[in-house]
Amino acid sequence: MPIEQKIMATIIGRKKEQKELRRLYESDEAEMIVVYGRRRVGKTYLVNQTFANVGFTFKVTGIHKARMAEQLENFVSALREYSGDNTWPSPKTWMEAFGQLKEYLIKSKSGHRRVLFIDELPWMDTQGSKFLQAFEWFWNSWANAQDDLMLVICGSATNWIINKFFKQKGGLYNRANSKMYLSPFTLAETEQYLQKQGFKMERYDIAQVYMIMGGIPYYLKQLEPGRTLADNIDNCFFKKNGKLWDEFDNLYETLFTHSEVYVKITSALASKRIGLTREEVITLTKLPDNGMTSQALKNLVKCGFVRAYHYYGRKNKTMTYQLADFYTLFYYKFIEDNYGRDEHFWTHMLDNPKKNSWLGYSFEQLIKDHIDQLKRALGIGSVLTQQSSWFIEQRDLNDSALDGAQIDLLIDRRDKAINICEAKFYSGEFAIDKAYSLKIRNKIAAFKSATKTRKAIVPTIVTTFGLKHNMYSGNIQQEVELDDLFST
Repeated sequence: MPIEQKIMATIIGRKKEQKELRRLYESDEAEMIVVYGRRRVGKTYLVNQTFANVGFTFKVTGIHKARMAEQLENFVSALREYSGDNTWPSPKTWMEAFGQLKEYLIKSKSGHRRVLFIDELPWMDTQGSKFLQAFEWFWNSWANAQDDLMLVICGSATNWIINKFFKQKGGLYNRANSKMYLSPFTLAETEQYLQKQGFKMERYDIAQVYMIMGGIPYYLKQLEPGRTLADNIDNCFFKKNGKLWDEFDNLYETLFTHSEVYVKITSALASKRIGLTREEVITLTKLPDNGMTSQALKNLVKCGFVRAYHYYGRKNKTMTYQLADFYTLFYYKFIEDNYGRDEHFWTHMLDNPKKNSWLGYSFEQLIKDHIDQLKRALGIGSVLTQQSSWFIEQRDLNDSALDGAQIDLLIDRRDKAINICEAKFYSGEFAIDKAYSLKIRNKIAAFKSATKTRKAIVPTIVTTFGLKHNMYSGNIQQEVELDDLFST
């Protein structure tokens, strides 16, 4: 029976990943697949569900912060379980452990495709263990010549996967046949997941869930049907020993070596809405001006926690870094200083100015995470574009009649147009008043004056429930609603 007929129909989204896993399963060659991505994003679930009815010939999961001896004992315990042979001796080295795995696989040859699954592989690579050398020997000297083997590797420590596995210049270089980065759910997938869990929730509330949890399946699983949204958030984050009360420390410790460096960087980025340059990060954090800080920023970008971009029109190519992880931003804005103080904190935040400010900023980030959906709604899905931000202070403008301006999202199009986007997360139709109309006009005038662009400017607004048309709404040429961002 083809594997696609065996896969359980319980996975939300992940169509591309499932298709790739099916293709490699049907291959007549040895295949190594690396599935990586942030903690709680569903890597293990994807692999387990994809091969649920096929079964694993061998499966083992690394142990976080365990010593080499404990990792080895865990490995041989899995070998004993899958082989049905309790006489395998405890190995002293990883060379011995992989030698035992090779011996078992030679004996277990069945004429059918065999799937090996090593989950949280980076945790096995403890200091001085020589794990990678042994793994390299196992794959290059024997496993990659076995046409019936499919090896799936998972890891939450994304920086380890990238820097010590993908960029490894030794025998493992370019050995992975497929590198599969698992992203958080989109809005549409989040909606599907919540519906499957029994929620009847309007998209306005789903968007708020997304701006708190960021489309992370494990976080979404903690929500309970029957509770209000505010009560669910209190139950997860603000009640003493709530479901996700210790998630922040666990998240960074499992993802990054020297996690304190990454926490300092993300904390600094959370303080500046438009982001920071590397030099500004160093100034705020007092981290050393060396390669370690640069690498940490790169790792945060690769893991999807930070967005890196250039300001439009800036002559130098200095990169600006902006915090992009929804949960991390929510933690710094609300959880860090409020956990355990008020178990109904989020319920009491209704119409709080700080909450409204956070909603506005997070909605901008949500739009940036759904840029493909936004472009389709604007009718430019096939147009080559580059997204960036822009700002200028009044003192830097040639025209003293203009005020300084900031544009959080502009879409520079190959078809000689630029969408200048405004984002408004509002509980009903959004009405542009005189003051806001003047603000939009000033942004456009300041942008044209400073950049000298000859491209057509397309004022664009993205709202939750649409724009209320009045005497001031004529400034806007294109409108996008929240529903458009739920497209697949």
